[in-house]
Amino acid sequence: MKVLGLSGSVTLSSKTWLSVKRAVEAAKSADPKVVTELVHLGEYDTVLCDGREPSLYEGDTKALIDLIVEADALIIGTPVYRASLTGALKNVFDLIPNDSLRGKAIGFIATGGSFHHYLVIDHQLNPLANYFRAHVVPGGVYVHNGHFDEGKLLDQDVLNRLDQLGSAAVQLTSQLDKRNIEIQQPSIPRQKLNQS
Repeated sequence: MKVLGLSGSVTLSSKTWLSVKRAVEAAKSADPKVVTELVHLGEYDTVLCDGREPSLYEGDTKALIDLIVEADALIIGTPVYRASLTGALKNVFDLIPNDSLRGKAIGFIATGGSFHHYLVIDHQLNPLANYFRAHVVPGGVYVHNGHFDEGKLLDQDVLNRLDQLGSAAVQLTSQLDKRNIEIQQPSIPRQKLNQS
């Protein structure tokens, strides 16, 4: 199983990055066999979506699309700007193939300056997951500036919820994998009862 952590912030030392990193580390702790990868959009030189087929992009844009397509589960975080996700992250959702998230587990994290935008997960991110027919991991985490001190995430409740989000992403993916295997296996025909 491959879990991809994606920070929708383009600021390299961001609260979003620290939060996503924590959740991805928890996913790895939940199952040491899990392969994890972290992507920070600030390190990728992606182009704006222009409507072409996703397979036709090149460079960092193609590499990012491939990472998302190959992931079994994702933990996606975004800072909240103007009561919404970042433009950089919205562009990622525009770039990826329509079926690239289908059936996958996605855990969401949003970060903001205050409590005012805690509903962004429910009103902005969960509907995107639904559009892509992904499974939202329950317990999305909203983190605000008051949870940090000198750039370190110190609020124990938030740390626990990030750990639970990472662990739940692995558990949900495992359950989805088992379900898909059961569905794909041929059913054994029932023997006809002798009627006399």
